[in-house]
Amino acid sequence: MRDSEEIGKAVHAAVEAAVWAPSVHNTQPWSFVVSGEEISVRADTGRRLPVEDPAGREMLISCGAALFNVRLALRGLGHEPVVRLLPDPDRPVLLALVRPGGAVQPDEHTRLLHAQIERRRTHRGDFTGEPLPDRFVEAVCREAAAEGVRLTPVRSGPAVRALAAVTRAAQEVQSQDSGFSLEVLRWSRSPESRRRDGVPADAYPRSSAQDGDSGLFPGDGSLFARRDYARGRPWGYERAWDRERAQDRPEAGPPELVAVLTTAGDEREDWLRAGQGLQRALLFASAYGVRAAFHTQALELYHLREFVRHGLCSGEHPQMIMRMGLTEEEAGTVRRPLEEMLDERP
Repeated sequence: MRDSEEIGKAVHAAVEAAVWAPSVHNTQPWSFVVSGEEISVRADTGRRLPVEDPAGREMLISCGAALFNVRLALRGLGHEPVVRLLPDPDRPVLLALVRPGGAVQPDEHTRLLHAQIERRRTHRGDFTGEPLPDRFVEAVCREAAAEGVRLTPVRSGPAVRALAAVTRAAQEVQSQDSGFSLEVLRWSRSPESRRRDGVPADAYPRSSAQDGDSGLFPGDGSLFARRDYARGRPWGYERAWDRERAQDRPEAGPPELVAVLTTAGDEREDWLRAGQGLQRALLFASAYGVRAAFHTQALELYHLREFVRHGLCSGEHPQMIMRMGLTEEEAGTVRRPLEEMLDERP
């Protein structure tokens, strides 16, 4: 017979783990209900981005990452997770029901990923330019594949430049759109802010006119655009390494791994699976000191997303564009208190 107190602690720990998942603009668009031994994973639609994400695709990818943390935490604590994905069509905000099943002995790989749940960080700055070993790249792609999604390294210079170009184009279009700009501003946090969501001012490197930073990153002769959370204000951390020196390296290829996460379909279940595969890959990368920077601007504009899909992804649906690499930079993060997201019922 299972120890009900032990099960209860594992269920609560799984929800605590869920809130450390990555989410678009750190909106943390999820909530949870614990009823007995069952966890309901729900979308918090009040935190969806109506301009950037009208269909809720990025919201569900974020919630899928949180769902993976629930599963991983239960397994890491010795309980096989039993999951029902999208269990009730009449309740679209209910994304999954999870409960601890039979006892299981967590293997070394599970423990490796579990240890990274609170250590993983989204990166919004520079990478050192040190290439990632092929064995690592192959392994991180296998992690995503284990969740039924595809993580494809983009190795050719022309393809990297095309991805960077559409990212830059999307960023420029969005920066001229007041709706997009105000939405980013809504989730930007000043250094004095006490909010526990959104992107804090110490989560990205400082830009300045003196260093010529235009909010763009170097990469294989092209530039990847990043979100402008500071909006001209002196926010951000000081860079921990000499960026100009990194730009002087030989042009032997991309200074970090550029990759696209894709799914065969493009429905709600696919978006949840994309989030689970993404988080599994990110936790594996974190265990080896590798971080990821996300560049989703082009995927938020229909025609550019279709161009990426047909021109670079062989017809599969792109869910995430990212760079992965090594960095010496340390960025801040914040999380909402668990009690804001959790409803416990008998």
